[in-house]
Amino acid sequence: MRQEPTWRIPVGIIGLILGLTVYGLLIARYVPGLVGTWHALLQTPVYIVLGIVWILPLRRFLIWMETGRWG
Repeated sequence: MRQEPTWRIPVGIIGLILGLTVYGLLIARYVPGLVGTWHALLQTPVYIVLGIVWILPLRRFLIWMETGRWG
């Protein structure tokens, strides 16, 4: 167990918040223009995938925050 605080956790949290904010703003800005005219049943899987995609790199990022290694 870690005894001393590390700088990676607060930096990682700030980076995660900033990254998700930018990702969300990009999705909100560009995706409705591309799929906004589609039927709701076709839009739904697009938004589900986009809502899950950001989670994929999260595991390695959280490992880095805890250990300092990327894997």
